Amino acid sequence: MLLEGRNAVIYGGAGTIGSAVAHAFAHERARVHLAGRTAEKLEAVAADIRGGGGAAETAVVDALDERAVDSHADAIASQFGSLDVSFNLISHGDVQGTPLAEMTLADFERPVVTAVRTMFITSRAAARHMIRQRSGVILVFGGYGDPPRGHHLGGLQVAFQAQEALRRSLAAELAPHGIRTITLQTSGIAESLTTDFPGRDQIVEGIAASTMLGRGATLGDVGHAAVFAASDWAASMTATKLNISCGTFVD
Repeated sequence: MLLEGRNAVIYGGAGTIGSAVAHAFAHERARVHLAGRTAEKLEAVAADIRGGGGAAETAVVDALDERAVDSHADAIASQFGSLDVSFNLISHGDVQGTPLAEMTLADFERPVVTAVRTMFITSRAAARHMIRQRSGVILVFGGYGDPPRGHHLGGLQVAFQAQEALRRSLAAELAPHGIRTITLQTSGIAESLTTDFPGRDQIVEGIAASTMLGRGATLGDVGHAAVFAASDWAASMTATKLNISCGTFVD
């Protein structure tokens, strides 16, 4: 098992992507710590994982609240002996489908502020424990690239670029302590969009059309890539992106 004995905290663990990653981690025998704002949703995911023989803990944590995040990270390290993987998968409140020239300032800046704030808070909380352990992995989701022409993504790409800048700084500072930082770069996960998401059909079609493989990454693809990135199989990887965009972004 690739993650046996490791403690992985997933912020947004009850979300579509967060729960997919949680199941993938638990399948590889990590103990997953699901953090989010709604206890019932977290417990439902945890119950499913436990029903499959996995180990899961839950905690109501606002990933934008530094005191709550610090306290939760401290509790994991104290009770379970380590904090080995941190993956922030909360939603950023982005608005898509509206041209920048028509977008309000509030809608534009919300994902930028949310993404940078929550990534800094949760990465810092994890890093403090990982530095003492001399090991750990911080994963980032999204990655940036030039959006296809005609896609109105608002502040989302700006948020992703800000996250990448922060990830580079974290990589440079934390690598001497044995801590790895990796971004999972996607072109969008169609399965994560609810049926009432504004412009969903257009976005789903656009994701597939922008790829070389004719499809976007699935939730399963994300889970498998996250397991690999968090495991010793990727022990030589840090300060980089794991491109699972199905060929949308070409390095």
